[in-house]
Amino acid sequence: MRTLSSALLALVCLIVSALPIGAEPNEIRISKQPGLQYLPLLVMEQNRLVEKHAQQMGLKDVKVSWLLLNSGGTAVDALLAGSLDVVGSGVSNMLVAWSGTGGQIKGVAPLAAVPIWYVSKNPNVKTLKDLGASDKMAVPTVRVSMQSTILGIAADKLYGAGDLHHFDPMTVALGHPDALIALQSGSGSVNAHGSSPPYQQYEVKIPGVHAIANSYDILGGPADLTAAFASTRFHDGNPKLYAAFVAALKDADEIINRDHRNAALIYLQQSGEKWPLDDLVKLFADKGVIWQLAPLRTFQYADIMYRSGAIKTKATSWKDYWFPELASLQGS
Repeated sequence: MRTLSSALLALVCLIVSALPIGAEPNEIRISKQPGLQYLPLLVMEQNRLVEKHAQQMGLKDVKVSWLLLNSGGTAVDALLAGSLDVVGSGVSNMLVAWSGTGGQIKGVAPLAAVPIWYVSKNPNVKTLKDLGASDKMAVPTVRVSMQSTILGIAADKLYGAGDLHHFDPMTVALGHPDALIALQSGSGSVNAHGSSPPYQQYEVKIPGVHAIANSYDILGGPADLTAAFASTRFHDGNPKLYAAFVAALKDADEIINRDHRNAALIYLQQSGEKWPLDDLVKLFADKGVIWQLAPLRTFQYADIMYRSGAIKTKATSWKDYWFPELASLQGS
């Protein structure tokens, strides 16, 4: 399980308390990961939306640096080390960071609510209950990725509170692009994947690969998969730059919702991936794919992660781990 060591936490707290808060910097460093669930960040980058809003707020010559990372854990480490200002990653990684730093890291806003398909190449596996010791399911990060967190919720429903880690021994850490390749090649031990769009749409076209579960069925409806999060130091010490990021994210959501084809083109241009354009446009039109600032069903993640021991802090409300700018929204 990924946790923050006491020594690292102490160092982070010391750095945060010792550094003076001065003038706002002229650079913001943002991480993103592969997958459609990070599309708003790609739209922001392509259209230079952070720069636009920063200039409108009186910040001149702001440089926006973008870093592509395959691991949410690596991104959190970079945020703690001070080499990133805003991280785009799974909501579960945000919760680990929030709990591990005593609330010094919080969510800025959700990035996307998209369904996760759990797929298998084992013909004997029709549902999650059929998974056994011989099955190895790829997930981005074992135990604390969104895929693993939702498996914990499924285990709670299928086997009860005493077996929340039922599926953990069947998971292995592997990024989505590599998991797709593993299923295509049939080499290695990976025969299942806790996937994400658009990888899952193409995985089920591989002979023998089929969906065995959908995260929305497990959670009871649409739920956020990814989020942008930052330190309280960045939030409190850089109000204009923080506001520029949020305004840019709101613009990006509006751009995506207004023109799916344009958004799909941006995704292909920015990601360098070779998915058919029409397939992406169709995916964007799915009512279960939601781009908005109001959090959706994130408290379910906080609850199961606390009960499973993945985080040590018990949230009493979804507002505990998001910055207060979202408090007026109808979130969950």
